[in-house]
Amino acid sequence: MFFAGQTMAKRTLILAFMALLALWTLTAYAQDTTSQDDSTSSAKPVLPAPSDNTGNGKDVAATATPLPMSNTPASRVSTVLPSTYVVGVGDVLDINVWKEGELSKTVPVRPDGMITLPLIGEIKASGLTPVQLQDQLTAALEKVVSEPQVTVMVVSVNSLSFNIVGSVLKPGYYPLTKPVTVLDAIALTGGFRDFAKQNKIYVLRTKPDGTQERLKFNYKQVIKGKNMSQNILLQPRDTLVIP
Repeated sequence: MFFAGQTMAKRTLILAFMALLALWTLTAYAQDTTSQDDSTSSAKPVLPAPSDNTGNGKDVAATATPLPMSNTPASRVSTVLPSTYVVGVGDVLDINVWKEGELSKTVPVRPDGMITLPLIGEIKASGLTPVQLQDQLTAALEKVVSEPQVTVMVVSVNSLSFNIVGSVLKPGYYPLTKPVTVLDAIALTGGFRDFAKQNKIYVLRTKPDGTQERLKFNYKQVIKGKNMSQNILLQPRDTLVIP
């Protein structure tokens, strides 16, 4: 009986020692993990995610609406196709002749539709695509340069615009890089001035033969849904007149 009691006591002591050893190991591990976390936090602080200021805690990056593309001249130039775009008055062209720096120029298209280049002189650019103009310049330079390689690029689109004059808040030139009706154009100006003759508006348009035609527009009728055919799409170099 005595030896049985001793055996039971030894077992109890061994179990107690093992329990203390396990507790000590867990405590040491927890302290080491905490110190590592603290050092990491001090080295690389974690900033809270931006809030959308609504109190719902959503991440701004996940809910933000993409910004629209700006309608800058650079973005307009990126849409110009050399094989289809027709050069107009006011456009700026970059003429590059390979290995001929003195012949390479950046030139504007003058009001008469012409450009001027060394060795070539004046040549008509308006009404041609960049590819067509490139071919004409190559043919002209072949007389003075051996195997010329010409590249024509539109670096500034200024011919795609229309003009608004008269009794509006913001008259002037406006870009025509997307379809714009007469109503759209009036909205762009901010509206009419006092005493504007809204029933006598008209569009001045130049025909291919150089003559001008007058296209009438009665604002009061159109906003009532009458004679909607008057609300035409504007074309480059149109002039919208508000008496």
